[in-house]
Amino acid sequence: MTGIEAVVLYAGLFVVLFLGLKLNAGRVRASEKVNFGEGTSDPMRQAMRVQGNAVEDVPITLLGLYGLAAMSAPVMLIHILGAGFLVFRLAHAFALGSGAGSGAGRIVGTLGTLVVMLVTGGACIWFALT
Repeated sequence: MTGIEAVVLYAGLFVVLFLGLKLNAGRVRASEKVNFGEGTSDPMRQAMRVQGNAVEDVPITLLGLYGLAAMSAPVMLIHILGAGFLVFRLAHAFALGSGAGSGAGRIVGTLGTLVVMLVTGGACIWFALT
């Protein structure tokens, strides 16, 4: 598998994750009878934040993974970062989407996401300058 193929694999997996988050927000919207925005519904606000958190982090990190692939970074590095990022985003989404919206899953998901983003950014800088 090439680096580009690995990035496309993770892009596809994140498309599926985004679709799940979108469908969940739509489900909550229908059950809470919220036509626009979040209304006054806490469940709607929560579903929108789960989706919004992914929208904030996933595109730029995938762009970084693509950059690594374009710079011929090791495919294993792309897999470690891509798979780790997916696991951490799933942990975050499930924890934030649960009734309490907090707990170990959210902390692990948030910290793991930050580490993957930092390593991805650092690797992009490294491969661009060397």
